[in-house]
Amino acid sequence: MAEDLVLDTAIRDWVLIPLSVVMVLIGILRYFVSKLMLSFQVPDRKIVKEGQVIVRARNLRGAANFIPPKSFRSRRVYFSNEENGLLFVPKGQAQNAQAQMFSDPNMAMDMMKKNLSMIIPQTLTFAWVNFFFSGFVAAKIPFPLTQRFRSMLQNGIDLSTVDVSYVSSRSWYFLNLFGLRGLFSLILGEENAMDDTQRMMQMGGFGFDPSKSLTAEKDGLDIVQHEWALPKFEHRAEAVLKKLVS
Repeated sequence: MAEDLVLDTAIRDWVLIPLSVVMVLIGILRYFVSKLMLSFQVPDRKIVKEGQVIVRARNLRGAANFIPPKSFRSRRVYFSNEENGLLFVPKGQAQNAQAQMFSDPNMAMDMMKKNLSMIIPQTLTFAWVNFFFSGFVAAKIPFPLTQRFRSMLQNGIDLSTVDVSYVSSRSWYFLNLFGLRGLFSLILGEENAMDDTQRMMQMGGFGFDPSKSLTAEKDGLDIVQHEWALPKFEHRAEAVLKKLVS
């Protein structure tokens, strides 16, 4: 049977609150440092143009049923025909995003700076937490959990008799590491609040590959089944008026 623990208020004052405050301050400091380290790059005109084409094609696909069938077919041909369509990419002209990154030293340097601005603070913070706060039971979740959450919430505590709802200091560090996006969106703004989960997903990327996006958008536009919504609106309005009159 799991044991109930009485947490000392000193753990809250000297472990839980300092750890949370330090994680927030490190996240804000890392944002400004990474912003200062990035070099200004003039955007490639071709990539910007292709990105705008993708946005226009996506808007057409999303609002296809609100234009007449003839207008939709003409726009789809304009985007996806295999002669001069804006979304058509010949096989020999497909760009390799990895080769593009290595050909541009500024892009590779910015990628390295972004990765270093994430890896170094995380490594130092984890070493600090592991050295000073290892083995502490920092908090308790106010609702019961199953045994599957034990490895996630009690990292560093090898006691099977402790209830799963108790959170160790090391697990509290990871919860703050991946769960502060909402707070950063309030402090830094929604556009600048990128959590470490998204940064880790971007670490393995090599930049924007417009050819794949163009091909995917072309395939999505080709399979759209157009069904004009205006006649349905007229029938719906007619049915509503009949209900109001009767």
